Amino acid sequence: MARYGDSTRSVKAVGTQPIPGSPVASPPVPASTYHLSADEDPALDSYGRSSNPTWRQLESALAELEGAASALVFGSGMAAITAVLRVLARPGRKLVVPADGYYQVRQYAQEYLVPQGVTVVEATSAQMCELAADADVVLAETPTNPGLDVVDLHRLAMDCRSRGAVLVVDNTTATPLGQQPLSLGADLVVASATKTLSGHSDLIAGYVAGSHPDLMAAVERERLLAGPILGAFEAWLVLRSLGSAGLRFERQCQNAAALAMALRGHPRVRSVRYPGLPDDPSHAIASLQMRRFGGLIAVEFEDAAAVHRLVERSDLLIASTSFGGIHTSVDRRARWGDPVSPGFARISLGIEDADDLISDITAALG
Repeated sequence: MARYGDSTRSVKAVGTQPIPGSPVASPPVPASTYHLSADEDPALDSYGRSSNPTWRQLESALAELEGAASALVFGSGMAAITAVLRVLARPGRKLVVPADGYYQVRQYAQEYLVPQGVTVVEATSAQMCELAADADVVLAETPTNPGLDVVDLHRLAMDCRSRGAVLVVDNTTATPLGQQPLSLGADLVVASATKTLSGHSDLIAGYVAGSHPDLMAAVERERLLAGPILGAFEAWLVLRSLGSAGLRFERQCQNAAALAMALRGHPRVRSVRYPGLPDDPSHAIASLQMRRFGGLIAVEFEDAAAVHRLVERSDLLIASTSFGGIHTSVDRRARWGDPVSPGFARISLGIEDADDLISDITAALG
């Protein structure tokens, strides 16, 4: 797969075995129960909370794209992350989580893990390698959501490996088409498939990928017992969307780079962050570990009212949270409690034509 481009990898990942008479696109299998065998073969499907053929096909595709031995799908990205943390962050252990990453991870760690006896340390991207020096488990997010800072994954992985610590990387913003943390030394990848991989703003899903059999088996056991499963139909929707992920992501990255360049000198824009900009603080490290720089840009406007005016005056922008869909969207992150200024906006680029987007947004800014 490594010899192929992103769109070819995406299409091949969701392909079925070329058996004459079989469908090219596999249908979903929405089953809760299955016929049991007389010999009670444990390899056969028995109950929908433990296994599903549509899951397996999606998991195989995700493992291919992440460069992993296996993957496990979950009902959401947070379900995937919290399952991993429940397995790894035991009482008495020290866990490092991103201080500048997705806010609900910090909330979960403080509200659930700390009362269980886990020592939780919040570290910014710049502090991650230093504060993770004596941690048992490190959860890194890169590029961070929403600030788009980048963690040096190779350095962090080498440090964790030297001490026997476990490194988990949230690969949601980069996607496996932009970055492969496992190849840089991470032990597990967690991600939301709600975003770019499914890409149509119509489902919630997450996954864990890795190549350590014991770790993956423990996470699978946690999924079985706790039950944060992905529905068969949602799994099928992700699967059918994956085939176009390479094409969509390429356009989103192109649009993000073009808009970042267009806004960086605009008088109504205070700052623009995008790892693909040559003068971005994260560019040097991002260039070493990312194949593409993603479809998100972080823009700081004067205040919250400026963000609202931009959306109101634009014909193409929509105001919505989440990201990675085909529509270009704006999310004022301070409303959710992120430690950012009131005028900070995360713009998720869709697949519209770049010239149309730039013309529309610059006109809306006035």
